[in-house]
Amino acid sequence: MQGIDPIDSFAPPGSLLAAEVAEHLVAARKRVDALTVDLDGAQLLGPKLDIVNPVLWEIGHVGWFQEHWCLRMQQDGTRSPSVLAGADELYDSTAIPHDVRWDLPLPDLRATRDYLRGVFERVLELLERRPDDERLLYFAELSACHEDMHAEAFHYTRQTLAYDAPSVPALPTTTAPSAGNHGDAGFPGGKFLLGANQGSGFVHDNEKWAHEVVVPPFRMARHQVTNREFLEFVAAEGYTRREFWSNAGWRWREERSATMPQYWRDTDGQRQQRRFANWVPLALAEPVVHITWYEAEAYCAFAGRRLPTEVEWEYAACNGRSTKKPLAPWEAGRPDSRHANLEGNGPVPVSGFAAGDSRQGCRQLLGNVWEWTASAFEPFPGFVPDPYKEYSAPWFGSRKVLRGGSFATPQRLIRNTWRNFFTPDRHDVFAGFRTCALAE
Repeated sequence: MQGIDPIDSFAPPGSLLAAEVAEHLVAARKRVDALTVDLDGAQLLGPKLDIVNPVLWEIGHVGWFQEHWCLRMQQDGTRSPSVLAGADELYDSTAIPHDVRWDLPLPDLRATRDYLRGVFERVLELLERRPDDERLLYFAELSACHEDMHAEAFHYTRQTLAYDAPSVPALPTTTAPSAGNHGDAGFPGGKFLLGANQGSGFVHDNEKWAHEVVVPPFRMARHQVTNREFLEFVAAEGYTRREFWSNAGWRWREERSATMPQYWRDTDGQRQQRRFANWVPLALAEPVVHITWYEAEAYCAFAGRRLPTEVEWEYAACNGRSTKKPLAPWEAGRPDSRHANLEGNGPVPVSGFAAGDSRQGCRQLLGNVWEWTASAFEPFPGFVPDPYKEYSAPWFGSRKVLRGGSFATPQRLIRNTWRNFFTPDRHDVFAGFRTCALAE
């Protein structure tokens, strides 16, 4: 497995058409445009924070990444000049320290968008001329995924900086709550292949490849932890009770003097949460969101539960199937608006989207909020980095794995084997969690 070319493993001949890749590129660009079109003036830079990028820089970086991999990178590892003078000194995220990005001589917004558009049009034209070029297909799909991930990051930035909610399509109409997703689902465990099967389409290097693990029997909650449930932890003064916190979690809590989730407040006896620029009543039936891994861990200690491992999460999402893994828990095709709250404009109650239930009745394993797992982000056996070497390898050992996607995740991006990863102190991500029963 170690010697497999990532490009060969991505697209056996005929597995993905240039027209499909072009559709992904177009959709990703429309989403980035929708998430940034109304931002201007001071919003384009914003304050210097560790968890956000300046919007103007990030827009340009999206174009730079696409040009770098689709138009400039040569097979011998060299790259041809950019159409934008000095682009590498402005937008190469592997070379430019994060806190320097606010101080760069960035082109203005109009010039930045012109750069994006010019690169985009050249890539689409190249796909039309070279529809059978598997290297081009691979890197074009990579750039579409990269742009989709930055689209979600623009959501995070708007929330963090209290900008207005983005103008994205309204939630689908299939979100009516329904019964049947309470309590735990039992799983027998056994041998399971964790990771992506070869030949399953485009996957990132950290998903490669499926390898055998043994999963003990376990019981997992059928729904994500709700605001109502997390409020019990807050009301019980869980944030000040040392017995619920790990050493690292307690240090995090003390440093921030945290007494509730990041975007909660009490106003005249009413519990509220901030959504982008507005404070609204706390929606008790929705999943708790903007929770750090430390807070999820502490809640579990309070509730006498635990976080699932990523192996357990993937086993549940795949209904225990190891070969020909389904892309989604309901097994019938890719995620869409009938099954999951993806590409929406906010969370929905945990009882929504019953059509997306797994065979065991676990609901919203995909969509609504990302789910923290107990697992550290580590490479799978035999890991070999893909051409974009900085995607995974620099972050092994320093982050926790999240699974499942959020309401802000594009449908075409997510699948059962997708591994997201953030440091355990991050609260800006649209992340919540579900729990597992302790072993008997």
